Amino acid sequence: MRLKLAVLLTTLAVSPFAAAQDYPKLKPGLWEITHSSSRASDHPNTTTMCLDATVQKEMFDMGAGAMKGMCSKHDFRLSGGRGTGDFVCDMGDSKMHSKSVMVMNGDTGYRTEIHTTYDPPFMGVAQIETVVTARRLGPCKPGQRPGDMTTANGHTVNIRDALKGNGGK
Repeated sequence: MRLKLAVLLTTLAVSPFAAAQDYPKLKPGLWEITHSSSRASDHPNTTTMCLDATVQKEMFDMGAGAMKGMCSKHDFRLSGGRGTGDFVCDMGDSKMHSKSVMVMNGDTGYRTEIHTTYDPPFMGVAQIETVVTARRLGPCKPGQRPGDMTTANGHTVNIRDALKGNGGK
């Protein structure tokens, strides 16, 4: 269960287009995703993921489904290479309000800045600033399957397998 939650949160973080009717198509290959936040206890976290069009579509579908069940507002507008998001979601007994600005670098990178507030505070957090940057490194490594995600500590899990309950790779 803990693994599924971690994969879900990571998927939502690396798939910021989850609420869009259509979404920008990212170039297939190995992607590096760095997530940092204003929480003092959080350190920048970098993962890599082998991405193809089918994994991106599955992440989009999963993110959109999760938002439908949790979010009363999920607006994402993309114009050219810039996207803005405004989300209101239930997180347990707390209401999360998140506003984001994404700047695309063609189909090979993006940077998203997210301001989130929780009312009442969620797990002791009232507000948080998050930055997600992603860039394509090149082709996936030999032996990698689409959906393979390698965490900062070197652990590899396949998102498809984890979401199906297969525990990863």
